[in-house]
Amino acid sequence: MAATIVLKLVKEIREDLPRAGVPKLHHILQEKFVAHGIKIGRDALYQLLGEHGYLLRYRRRKHITTNSKHPYKKYPNLIRDIKYLTHPGQLWVSDITYIRLTHGFSYLSIVTDAYSHKIIGYCLHPTLHSDGPVNALLMAAKSKRQSTLIHHSDRGVQYCCNEYVKLLEHFQIHISMTENGEKWECVSH
Repeated sequence: MAATIVLKLVKEIREDLPRAGVPKLHHILQEKFVAHGIKIGRDALYQLLGEHGYLLRYRRRKHITTNSKHPYKKYPNLIRDIKYLTHPGQLWVSDITYIRLTHGFSYLSIVTDAYSHKIIGYCLHPTLHSDGPVNALLMAAKSKRQSTLIHHSDRGVQYCCNEYVKLLEHFQIHISMTENGEKWECVSH
């Protein structure tokens, strides 16, 4: 009988929150469990929902943000031999990550100071076009203080395209790119 009540309560919650997982359901339903005199822990709730087909299936697909098969020039790795950073403004690292939305993705481009780990430029953009990274770089360029600065990224088309490279050259920033896809490659401080 208690299992029937629990399943009914879960079904009601899932009508409003269809992607609510077991920990969230367990938390939301605590007061109702007490009101019905039901004592059920999170693990028992997992088991009950699993037995009745109420567990959610998560499809984890890796979303690719780097396309390094393009006709643009790929630059050498200038940071391979740098062992330590001594102060902010020596090395910037750029990357793009995706944010899963209800209907698709948005892409967050960031420029990070490798010494301080401070994000100095960012742009959330609906596509993987170079507009996002370019805007993040323009924001970061406002904080440029050092005359000698290295910009390091993967070899993605967004960082190799003419517009991005011309901006780096305009701001007199040395261009460095990964060899094997790891953006941080060998730098510590």
